[in-house]
Amino acid sequence: QVQVVESGGGLVQAGGSLRLSCAASGSIFSIDTMVWYRQAPGKQRELVATITSGGRTNYADSVKGRFTISRDNAKNTEYLQMNSLKPEDTAVYYCNMQIRRGLVEYDYWGQGTQVTVSS
Repeated sequence: QVQVVESGGGLVQAGGSLRLSCAASGSIFSIDTMVWYRQAPGKQRELVATITSGGRTNYADSVKGRFTISRDNAKNTEYLQMNSLKPEDTAVYYCNMQIRRGLVEYDYWGQGTQVTVSS
């Protein structure tokens, strides 16, 4: 079995920073793309950032220059460093990993972590 656990959310003032972590454990052969999504109240879930197994990153326009996605393959962990936070960044943040177990790749999601940015 595989578990994916998020941590690092919380309440921060506008202009502040937070770092989210997402760690996978269990029967893992490899992890391909790692992704962060977010969902604000009353809105659809949106993609925030992605990082491939080769380290290539991509960001939503709304977070470019402020957020940084990274990964530690030895720890099966992905991170989202969020700087210059704005009230509109308030949302539940979810991590997603494409985890290969043997010959099959599966999609795994974290439990979600609340990020609240006060003005």
